[in-house]
Amino acid sequence: MSSKQGKSGASRRDVLAGLSAGTALLAMPWVARAQGETIRIGFPTPLTGPFAAEAKDQVKSAELAVKLVNDKGGIAGRKVELLVRDDKLNAGEAATRTLELIEKDKVHAVVGALSSAVQLAVNEVTRARGVIYVSISQSDTINEVKDFSRFTFHEALNPHMTTAAVAKHTFKQGTKVAYLVADYAYGHEMLRGFKRAEAALGATGVGEILHPFGAADYSTFMPRLRSMRPDILCICNFGRDQANAIKQAVDFGMKQQMQIVVPVLLHNQRLAIGPEAFEGVIGGANYYWGLEEAIPSAKAFNDAFRAANGGAVPTDYGAYGFTGVYSLLLAMEKAGGTDTDKVIAALEELQYDIAKGPQHYRKCDHQSVQSVLVLESKKKADMGSEADFFRVVATEPASESILRSCSELGLPA
Repeated sequence: MSSKQGKSGASRRDVLAGLSAGTALLAMPWVARAQGETIRIGFPTPLTGPFAAEAKDQVKSAELAVKLVNDKGGIAGRKVELLVRDDKLNAGEAATRTLELIEKDKVHAVVGALSSAVQLAVNEVTRARGVIYVSISQSDTINEVKDFSRFTFHEALNPHMTTAAVAKHTFKQGTKVAYLVADYAYGHEMLRGFKRAEAALGATGVGEILHPFGAADYSTFMPRLRSMRPDILCICNFGRDQANAIKQAVDFGMKQQMQIVVPVLLHNQRLAIGPEAFEGVIGGANYYWGLEEAIPSAKAFNDAFRAANGGAVPTDYGAYGFTGVYSLLLAMEKAGGTDTDKVIAALEELQYDIAKGPQHYRKCDHQSVQSVLVLESKKKADMGSEADFFRVVATEPASESILRSCSELGLPA
């Protein structure tokens, strides 16, 4: 969540300064575990707070990945267990829970977190303790040299990828763009990405307004945004903030005057406030269940999820729980167990297609190279079913060309 902490309170570095010095700060693999024991995966995520709906979906999908692997006999004959912990969307809480998972529960790896600042706190703990961490929340910072860790793999999209794809299909030469931005890392990183795309595409920024995390009332912002006379309003926030901001923009008649664009179009927030407010809103996504019409792995994932969850379909951020855990387990299978160095090497070489088409981790920064979807929210009359929320406007294919270069990140190629 950039340099700002949002709900995180004290900086993550201040929080982590309380960790014991010496060996706690040595990037050494955790103690070797007996090969016959259960493989334990720690899973910190904000089960309470404004991102709870997305977090609970992540847990369901992560549990499905574990079940599918266990049903096939586990990893080298060892069963897998998912240990879920509530990080309460707080960097200090996340650091504490992660440390407990490593020291008390003796997890072999960690997957999770649903906020930029929180995942960076988890990243610092796992880096210090030499434990593999698969992050499943958007962040640009986690790929940069300051926060990079050889133990960390970033399975989620990042803001550079998301905003570039959305802007490519909405910004044009001369387009005037205004921004409503959550004042914490996610908002700032998305704004930075849109500004970069804006310059490349010849669009013009006409103003930006920051709003506090968890704001309920956006009424004071709407007249100011309307006075900027933009062609596009980019709303850069997440969770309930997205639903509240879009609904109030529609109530102020903004949608009749400008296109509303979001970096990430969220399934659960569209579900929460219905099709009318979201109609015509365009945004990015890592996953949409409708991919099953063209991608066999999406169909297999959806069918397994439906069978385990009473016919429900998986959501966008829920899918991260599946792909994050499953890719890790595939690497453990390839490595023949949980040896840290062997699993890292397996992840760096892994080619996987488990939900959305081909993916792999780029070796220099451990970013998952994957497709980016651009979606448009459907009007109610066009919905083929209760879950048929979006139309796929475009798919940017998986390619390292849509990432920032290794040298820009400060890393060797």
